Amino acid sequence: MNTMVIPAGIAALEQEMIALRHRIHEHPELAFQEFATAALVARRLKEWGYTVQCGLGQTGVVGQLKLGNGTKRLGLRADMDALPVHEQTGLPYASKSPGKMHACGHDGHTAMLLAAAKHLAHEKSFDGTLNLVFQPAEEGQAGAQKMIEDGLFDAFPCDAVFAMHNMPGYPTGKLGFLAGSFMASSDTVIIKVNGRGGHGAMPHKAIDPVVVCAQIVLALQTIVSRNVAPLDMAIITVGAIHAGEAPNVIPETAEMRLSVRALKPEVRDFLQTRITEVVQAQAAVFGARAEVHYQRRYPVLVNDAPMTALARQVAVDWLGESGVIADMQPLTGSEDFAFMLQQCAGSYLIIGNGDGEGSCMVHNPGYDFNDACLATGAAYWVRLAETFLVA
Repeated sequence: MNTMVIPAGIAALEQEMIALRHRIHEHPELAFQEFATAALVARRLKEWGYTVQCGLGQTGVVGQLKLGNGTKRLGLRADMDALPVHEQTGLPYASKSPGKMHACGHDGHTAMLLAAAKHLAHEKSFDGTLNLVFQPAEEGQAGAQKMIEDGLFDAFPCDAVFAMHNMPGYPTGKLGFLAGSFMASSDTVIIKVNGRGGHGAMPHKAIDPVVVCAQIVLALQTIVSRNVAPLDMAIITVGAIHAGEAPNVIPETAEMRLSVRALKPEVRDFLQTRITEVVQAQAAVFGARAEVHYQRRYPVLVNDAPMTALARQVAVDWLGESGVIADMQPLTGSEDFAFMLQQCAGSYLIIGNGDGEGSCMVHNPGYDFNDACLATGAAYWVRLAETFLVA
């Protein structure tokens, strides 16, 4: 990234940002356990003049700064939680908590938003209300939903809300925008197959739930290939099958665990209906019975078209078209920021974490947030805030 485009105030904060990011990286905290991270965030925001509320969504923090007479209200969100992953980077600032790691870059997201917060408080270059949301438990525990249930948008109403996530595989510092469905829904399905246990030497006197599971796995593959329109995205992944202990014993029961994703709400609904039908029908063929426990987790993340156009234009005006990812495509991962977008217009964007040798995907024990993104991400938040809350 051309350093000439980074505002002097943000450039001056870069080393502070890097040190802060490394500090958070060294001390990762899992979902709803972000006590030290939340305390650090709250302390910094208070030092810079923000009104701070802690405890939304258990460990969430919101900092608010009002300037001038403007009536517009902007929300910017960063996530704070780490993953239950054992770090294998060998970095000098690697996790000091075995089995916990910032393997998704939330340390970088927090550092970028804090740097923007400091700069905006110092420059006072906007007119209106700025709400900075530091969210817990994005990783599978729906911290965004918990903050909303605890009154996030009642206490801090927003006219628009935005979030940013790093993404390996894209050039460092390039920004990506896409209106409409941008990230997939994510649902979990727990299937319990009830058969009849027996001796492995006399299978005809049992109902083998393992065989039933095998047939269910195969049948599930036909849903995507034969029931979902070819131009619609759907994923059914059987991630686990648990059954039995001994090689000569046919177990009584077996359990399957599925991850199900879609990029359209109507496809998501269809998958729930069809998976339930297929699983129960396959079990019935063998005289077994299947219990389907369908857990609807994160909805499809849908970016508001006008807000996405605004967010993209801010980037283009600043960096030119070369600073924006061309032909951005939807992502099949999931994000609980989708809950916030169901309540408030806004957009979710990505920042490239690097695409060269050694760049690995998030959730990998060898992953690290790219510090070269920090200044760009922080500066983008500043420009978006100044554009939305016109002074």
